[in-house]
Amino acid sequence: MAEQSKKKAEIKVSGMHCASCALNVEKSLKNLEGVEEAQVNIGTEKATVEYDPEKLKLAELENAIEDAGYGVANDHVILKIGGMSCVMCVKAIEEALGKLDGISDVNVNLTSEKAYVTYNSEITTVTDMKNAIEDLGYQYLGIEGEKTEELEEKVRAKDLKDKRNRIIVGFGFSIPLMALMYLNIPLPIPMPYFMLIVSILPFIYVSYPIFTAGIRSLKNRNLDMDVMYSMGIGVAYGSSLLGTFNIILTQQFLFYETALMLAAFLALGRYLEARAKGQTSTAIKKLIGLQAKTATVIRSGNEMEIPIEDVQMGDTVVVKPGEKIPADGEVVSGESYVDESAITGEPIPAFKNSGKSVVGGTINQNGVLRFKALKIGKDTVLSQIIKLVENAQGSKPPVQRIADKAVSYFIPTVLTIAIAAFLFWYFLSGATLLFALTVLISILVVACPCALGLASPTAITVGIGRGAELGILIKNGEALEISEKLTTIVFDKTGTLTKGKPEVTDIAPIGTDNRELLKLAASVEKNSQHPLAEAVVKKALEKNIEIETSQNFNTFGGKGVKAVVEGKEIIIGNRTLFKDRNITIPNEAEEKLSKFENEGKTAVLVAADNSLSGAIAIADTLKETTKDAIGKLKEMGLKVVMITGDNKQTAGAIAKQVGIENVIAEVLPQDKSEEVKRLQEAGEVVAFVGDGINDAPALAQSDVGIAIGSGTDIAIESGEIVLIKNDIMDALAGIQLSKKVMGRIKENLFWAFAYNSVLIPVAAGVLYPFFGITFRPEFAGLAMALSSVSVLTLSLLLKGYVPPAKKEKVEMTQ
Repeated sequence: MAEQSKKKAEIKVSGMHCASCALNVEKSLKNLEGVEEAQVNIGTEKATVEYDPEKLKLAELENAIEDAGYGVANDHVILKIGGMSCVMCVKAIEEALGKLDGISDVNVNLTSEKAYVTYNSEITTVTDMKNAIEDLGYQYLGIEGEKTEELEEKVRAKDLKDKRNRIIVGFGFSIPLMALMYLNIPLPIPMPYFMLIVSILPFIYVSYPIFTAGIRSLKNRNLDMDVMYSMGIGVAYGSSLLGTFNIILTQQFLFYETALMLAAFLALGRYLEARAKGQTSTAIKKLIGLQAKTATVIRSGNEMEIPIEDVQMGDTVVVKPGEKIPADGEVVSGESYVDESAITGEPIPAFKNSGKSVVGGTINQNGVLRFKALKIGKDTVLSQIIKLVENAQGSKPPVQRIADKAVSYFIPTVLTIAIAAFLFWYFLSGATLLFALTVLISILVVACPCALGLASPTAITVGIGRGAELGILIKNGEALEISEKLTTIVFDKTGTLTKGKPEVTDIAPIGTDNRELLKLAASVEKNSQHPLAEAVVKKALEKNIEIETSQNFNTFGGKGVKAVVEGKEIIIGNRTLFKDRNITIPNEAEEKLSKFENEGKTAVLVAADNSLSGAIAIADTLKETTKDAIGKLKEMGLKVVMITGDNKQTAGAIAKQVGIENVIAEVLPQDKSEEVKRLQEAGEVVAFVGDGINDAPALAQSDVGIAIGSGTDIAIESGEIVLIKNDIMDALAGIQLSKKVMGRIKENLFWAFAYNSVLIPVAAGVLYPFFGITFRPEFAGLAMALSSVSVLTLSLLLKGYVPPAKKEKVEMTQ
C-alpha cells in the first residue's frame, strides 16, 4: 500500500468485555481486504485502523465490527438545510456529505429540509459538513436542537416572499404580452422588438433563480431538473431572440411570453411546494411547543420562577392551574386533573395526587400540584419523543429507495426522449422547426421527478408526526412497510394483555363471612411483599376493613405464611402447606379450588387455629380493551398468538377469555425470542407486543417489535413502534396507521409515475397525428407544478387521519 494512499481511522467500539473481545475485533478488521493494520485498545475501547480508502470505506470497517457482535459508538447529528428544491438536490447533498471521511451514513429529507448524519467525530466535524453543504450552494441553517428556529423561520419567510414577488412579476407581464399577441393591438414599434424590450428585465428577474440553480448543478456535475428547466426556458427565450433579429430563425419563433410565463409557473410550483412542506412538520413544532419555558421551584423555603434550563434533579416544583408541567416527576402533595392528551393521545384528563407520576409538557387543569423533579432536560419523556420522531422522519422505507433509483435514471431518459422527439418531428416527419422546438421545450418542462421525490418523505413525515400526536411512536420508515405485511402478532400475557397487577377476584368463606376472612388474611399478609399478599391487603383497604396487628409472622418458602391475629394462629398458603400441617380440606372447598384454577386464578387457602376458614382467588385481570383489540386484529386476518410463562391450564383459561386459540405456555422470558424465531422460520411475518423491558430479546427478534409503555416509563429503545399508553388497542391503531401511511405512499408514487407516463408522450406529440393535440410549454409548466402539489396535498390529508381503533374508543368515551 502506498504511504500516501493510507488512511487512519479511530473507531469507538462498544460491547467489549475482555482481551479476547479486542482480539476478535482486530481479527475481523484484519480479514478485510485493504486493512493494513488494526489495533484495539480495550482500555479506551477504540479500534485504530490503517486502511486503503481506494479499497474500503469507513462504513465497511464499522460493519465488520458489528458483524463480529460488537457495537460502534458513532455520533448522530441533524443538520438543517435551506435552498433545496427537488430530489436531485437531495442526491447532491447526500453524495457530497457521503464523500467526507468519517461519515458512515447520511440521509437527507427534502420535506423536512434536514440531513440526518451518522459520523465519527474523531475523523470529521460538523464544520466540515457545513462547508460541504455551502460549497454546493445550499444554506446551512444550523443543528437541530439549537435555537435556530427564528433564523429558519426568517429564511423561510424571505424565500416565500421572494417567490411570490417573482410570480406576480412573471404573470403580470406575460399575460398582457400574450393578450397583445392575439389581439393585434397597434404598437409604436414592431411586435418582436416591443416584446423583447418589455419582457427582458422581468424574464431575467423571474428566471434568475432557475438559471443560477442550473449552473450550480452543472458545476457540481449534477444533471438535475434545474438544468432541464434552464434548458427549456433558455431554448424558448433564445429562439425568440434569434427570431427577432432573423438570425437562423424567422420572426415566427417568438416565445417571449411563453418563456416568461413558464418561469412564473415554475416559481408558482416552488412556492406551493415550499408552503406545503412547511406544514408537514407541524407535529414536531407542536411537540416542541409543549415544553414549558419557566418553572416555579421551592428553594430555601421560597417559591421562585426560574428558566426551565435551571431546574435541577430533586427540585420541588410547583404547578398552578393552567400551567404546563416543566419536567417529569412524582407528585408529593396536592390533587388535580392533568391533561395528558398531547403525550398519550388520551382525551380524558388523568387524576394526580401524592405518589402519582407526572410528565413534562402536560397541562395541569384545576388544582395546585407540587412534585419532585426526577427527569429533566433531554431525559424527559417529551424530549425523547421529539428526538425519536425527528429521527424517524428522516428514515426511508425500502419502497422509497426504489423510487430514488428510478429518479437517477429518469433525467437522462427524459433528455434522450426530448432530443429524439425533436429530431423525429423536424427531420423525419417534416414538421416545422417551430413545432419541433415546442415539443422539445414541453418535454423538458413537463418531466419533473419532484413528485417522485416527495411521495415518500412527505407521507412519512406527516404520518409519523400524526402517530406521535396519537401516542404511537413509529421509529422508522421500514417499520411502517413491514407492519403492512404482518401475518402474525404475538402478545406477551402479563402486563400486555393483562394489567400485570394481581387482584382479588373471589372470596369463598367457610363458617365465617367475606369481611372476617379478608380481615384475617390481610392482617397476616400486610407483613409480606409478595404480589399475592399485596392484592389481599389492597382488597381489604378498598372495603374499608380494619387490619389488625399480627404477631409471630413467619413464612414457609414457596408454600405460604402464618401469624397470630386476635389470639388465633392464621395460616395462609397452598394445598402443600395445608397437607404438611394436617389441615383438612373438605370436598366443598376442593370443588371451589378446582373451579378457580380452571378459570386461570390462583387460590390461597386460609385457616384459623388449624381449621379451614375459606379460600381467596387472585388473578391478574385483563385490560378493558384486550378482548376488543384481539377481535379486531383477527378480523384484519392476522393470526394472534399468546405467549406466557404460566402453566397451560392458567394460560388456556386467559386465552379463552380473550378469544385467542394459539397459546404458547410455560415459556421462560429468555426463550420467548426463540418462539418468535420459530414462527418466522415457518414463514410468518411476526410482530411481538410486550412491555419492552423483560421482552427486549423477543421484541428485537420479531419483524416489528411493538413496545407498550406506561406514559412515564417508556421503553423507547425496545421496539420499532412504541405505544406511550398501556393500551393494546393502540397496537391495533399503530398497524392501521402504518397501513394508511404505506397506502398513501403507494398512491403518491402511482400518481407521480402516472403523471409522467401520460404527459411525457403527450408533450412529445404522440396525439398530434390522430387528434391534432399538442402541449404548449406554459401548460406543461402548470402540470409540473400541479403534480408536486397534488402529492403534497395527499400527504397532508394524513394530518387528520384517525385510525378506526382510536375513533371507536373516542366514540365510546363520549
